[in-house]
Amino acid sequence: MGAVRTRRLPRAEREREMLDAAVRVFGRRGYAAASMDEIAEVAGVSKPLVYLYLNSKEDLFTACIRREARALTEAVRTGVRRDLPADRQLWDGLNAFFAYAAKHPDGWSVLHLQARTHGEAFAAEVTAMREEIVAFVTHLIAAAARDAHPHAPGLSGAEAAGLAQALVGAAESLAAWANANPGSTAHQTATTLMNFAWAGLGNLMDGHPWVPVRT
Repeated sequence: MGAVRTRRLPRAEREREMLDAAVRVFGRRGYAAASMDEIAEVAGVSKPLVYLYLNSKEDLFTACIRREARALTEAVRTGVRRDLPADRQLWDGLNAFFAYAAKHPDGWSVLHLQARTHGEAFAAEVTAMREEIVAFVTHLIAAAARDAHPHAPGLSGAEAAGLAQALVGAAESLAAWANANPGSTAHQTATTLMNFAWAGLGNLMDGHPWVPVRT
């Protein structure tokens, strides 16, 4: 392969192109199989330039995780209109989440698959993002329950937090499933999960929680 001729670009734009290439390679190859040579080739730069900007494969992967985590969190937050009822905010948040995962499958692979399985430092980056989203969803669930059932006692903090953990976990699994099944749209997937969650929350708030039967 001949020498790479690098266009002169501002540092921020060059770094963005490198991260774009790295997310693509990490998302499709996996962290272990991805090489700095391939990332440099996809980015259209020399490998020494990648090292100059981003130091090492580990630092590059960390930068990819942080960028994709910020983008996903921002997509969910901006997808929610605060002037709407809480249940609609919850649905809009789910729809934004699935839309982002569908539009950025390589970034989603980096966050959901690669970062979680290649070391505690990488997993901790994703955990921080997940905790932020769970806290946001916890607030929306509690508010939606109050809005829909104003005369009910309301959810305890532990109940709202537990439901948020379950909902986010289900959303993560469904996003991976939807990306593997191209016929599924973000709108359909969000509606499926919202119907499932809303029916259960309604039963809980109406005083009809599911109770296991002892045998």
